[in-house]
Amino acid sequence: MKQVLLIDASPIFMEFLKDKLLSEKIKVETAAGNRDAFQKMVNLMPDLVIVDVESDILNIQDFLDNKISEPNAAKLPMIIVGPEIPRTSISNLAKYGVFKYFTKPIKFDVLIEVISRIIKTPITIDDTPSVIETHVNGNIIFVDIAQGLNRDKIEILKYKLDDIVAKNKMHEPKIIIMMTSLELTFVDGTNLEILFDNLINSFALKNIKVLSLNKFTTELLEGHPAYHGIEVAESLNDVLNALVDSGTAGDVSDIVSDKILFADDQSIPSSIDTRFGNDKGGSTKADEEKSSTIKVAIVDGDEATRKLLATAFQSINAETVTFENGNSFVSAIPKDQFDVIILDLYLADINGLDILRNLQRQGFTTPIIVYSQATSKEVVLQSLSLGARSYLVKPQKPALIIQKALGVLNS
Repeated sequence: MKQVLLIDASPIFMEFLKDKLLSEKIKVETAAGNRDAFQKMVNLMPDLVIVDVESDILNIQDFLDNKISEPNAAKLPMIIVGPEIPRTSISNLAKYGVFKYFTKPIKFDVLIEVISRIIKTPITIDDTPSVIETHVNGNIIFVDIAQGLNRDKIEILKYKLDDIVAKNKMHEPKIIIMMTSLELTFVDGTNLEILFDNLINSFALKNIKVLSLNKFTTELLEGHPAYHGIEVAESLNDVLNALVDSGTAGDVSDIVSDKILFADDQSIPSSIDTRFGNDKGGSTKADEEKSSTIKVAIVDGDEATRKLLATAFQSINAETVTFENGNSFVSAIPKDQFDVIILDLYLADINGLDILRNLQRQGFTTPIIVYSQATSKEVVLQSLSLGARSYLVKPQKPALIIQKALGVLNS
């Protein structure tokens, strides 16, 4: 049986990787601290050593020096997971037997592919297209799931949620699962059950809310005894009001403002990314290189805004198509394939909300960023409930809009 030694691995990284490798009949041992880790490595002589560096690569220098000084251990292949370091430093690690250096957060499928190659053992990865994003506001965790259900990503999510709860020191955490764009059937039942089984192990049933328009999801939750107490709703506003204490409507407004209206919203960092390397926009190249292959639709009634955004996206080599009204955009959808759409709500011919509503009805999955002057809570909530991936209030600097668009694509 092949054997892997994990050294100083963070809980989310260690637990998930252990479960994954053990499911493939690969033995996993763990160690902590340079001296103990070195001794265990020499005793075991594993097929692969994986080291998780928390902050500074220099912290494991003694371990690396000891490894290279031991003739048998020097030959053991290594993977190091750590913070971003200069390319020259990565090159210098080769003499210690370091096969690959991964900068956090790791694209898990890429990591598994490298492990499989080193130990010469096939390891299966679910390649179902899926987008899973996590955001936190106060004591509420927002989880946005789109495109499909990927079993490996669902398992990663389990450990990531535990990590978020621990790092934020949440007391009685609450969670909103947003799946408004997912069309699921009985084929997805097993993965859906895995998702909710994981959730009820970490969250009280009353604190789990699901935003979904899918009939199968609703029927599964209503018909499964273990899930009684999980609420399914079609409106984000209803879900938020159910989670926020009664009589504190202002808190709901604050949640909407903090979570949605401001563009600097960030995910909680962790060792493993819920994005995979084979996801669209998920490669490790620079953003400018990624953007050279994307096509952006800009739907805005204001000519100055259209030109400003088009020029900004073109400066990073993205292809742009502008539309001055809703009808021209809707007509172009069947023949043009866009990667991301920037949509104003105030159009001369069609209300932007009606466009979102019609696209959602058609199962349209291209990410849409609403860019509008509307700031009311109701409009923001309705836009998100109708499938918009993000909401930006005008005016914003073009660079910020580009950053948001690339962020959506990266996920």
